[in-house]
Amino acid sequence: MSSLRGKVVLVTGSSSGIGEGIAIHLAKLGCRLALTGRSVDNLNRVCEECIKAGLSGDQVLTIPADINKPDQRRSIIENTISKFGELNVLVNNAGMCHSLKITNITEEKYDELFDTNVKSHVFLTQLALPYLIKVKGNIVNNSSVCGQKSLPDDGVYCMTKASLDMFTQCLALELAPRGVRVNSINPGTIVSNIERRPGGICEDDELYAKFLEIQKGVHPIGRVGEPEDCGEAVAFLASDAASFITGQLLYVDGGRNCVAAGVVTNLKK
Repeated sequence: MSSLRGKVVLVTGSSSGIGEGIAIHLAKLGCRLALTGRSVDNLNRVCEECIKAGLSGDQVLTIPADINKPDQRRSIIENTISKFGELNVLVNNAGMCHSLKITNITEEKYDELFDTNVKSHVFLTQLALPYLIKVKGNIVNNSSVCGQKSLPDDGVYCMTKASLDMFTQCLALELAPRGVRVNSINPGTIVSNIERRPGGICEDDELYAKFLEIQKGVHPIGRVGEPEDCGEAVAFLASDAASFITGQLLYVDGGRNCVAAGVVTNLKK
């Protein structure tokens, strides 16, 4: 992936989990990074990991921000351009999950899911587009296998990821004449904090270990994924090796998309 060396990549939600794995992998490839998330401490920790992976301190910018807030979305782009002068790749990674049935979802939780998983990406992308078009850059969205596979206890979450998949494909068609590629990764279960946050399905270490053990059995390859797996996939899609690929949903799921839906996710039943 030598074509990525020196490229400026903005990764949202990069303070933990998949975003952290993406950031560290891109650091190993020599990308200049703009990292954003809500936790200052976690962003600083990830920044240090990126420096250990080979970047200098001047090649990593941390931008504490909440992408659900329009003024902070604008600040993310302005700070990135002010620091690096350009933007080559946007990785829309930030996301959240409330494990609630559609019959139990509240308007507040519904809005929170769609604001974080869809709306924030649409409007951050809109702000980034003038810079991406200028360099014929590209966009990689972090969706989910759940965008195409229904789950009984995560209906609205699945809906947000289905929306993100359609956003990926519609935007790919819209931007292809401008030389900008748009793709997504659609992970299966990845070891991260999303299931352990408020609204997730795992409240403690024992439940999370049980969850991961169950998930191993529904991924044909026999394991759950690691953030680095997603980093590898993002790097491929963002690189010149994928120069003829746009509008694609790349499953990073150990074959889970090939099996039936109905995976056990609610451990409290």
